[in-house]
Amino acid sequence: MRVRVTTALGLTAVTVLALPACSTDSNEAKPATSSPTPATQPANVGQNGTPLSSAALEARLLNESDLGTGYTRKPERPSQQDDVTVLGCPALNDLGGDAVTGGSLDFPRQAKVAFTYAGSSDSDVSEELYSDTVAKLSDGTSRIFDAMAGCPEYQVLVGSTVIDITTQQVTAPQLGDERWSQLLTFSTGGQDTVVKQTAIRDGNVLLIISGSSALVDRHLDKALTKATAAR
Repeated sequence: MRVRVTTALGLTAVTVLALPACSTDSNEAKPATSSPTPATQPANVGQNGTPLSSAALEARLLNESDLGTGYTRKPERPSQQDDVTVLGCPALNDLGGDAVTGGSLDFPRQAKVAFTYAGSSDSDVSEELYSDTVAKLSDGTSRIFDAMAGCPEYQVLVGSTVIDITTQQVTAPQLGDERWSQLLTFSTGGQDTVVKQTAIRDGNVLLIISGSSALVDRHLDKALTKATAAR
């Protein structure tokens, strides 16, 4: 069944649209068959905090001085209007327009940044910050990650390009109130690209770091510390 979705796909679109800027990570294994690691359920899901503004989130993003030498901020991509078609993923299909068109991660308060690292062939790392009530952040992020975990293999059609995607949930570090992590392998034109994506919800702030495994793991702690400081 074909599901037409816009490029405001949230987690899926971020990685798919970033694919041309990512290089092959030959050190990552293809996702193996394994039982998904469940996200830890927070005790305070029902609590509501005052969401931070987009301007406040922008000030909490990592910058070149936080990352160290060799990092260059990438210019923002222009808005993409092309349609994306998801094939072979009933779990994403079942979410319908609410999530597959970006509703679950289309939080109005958000900030994003991406960097290229000159010291590695696995050169990209991006950060996203969102803020909303705890309940909305928890529910929206859980539904997207659970849906993608339910589709270990599926395809995305971007224009005339078919991208084969495999997903594997991995254990996220014990940070924040709730956390998710996965490896996504994109295969197209005989080239494989592996992207690690780790999301941490701490109170009413959601942090998502995407990129090569090494860079995601290296900068996750400092990104969370800065994102949740002086809240």
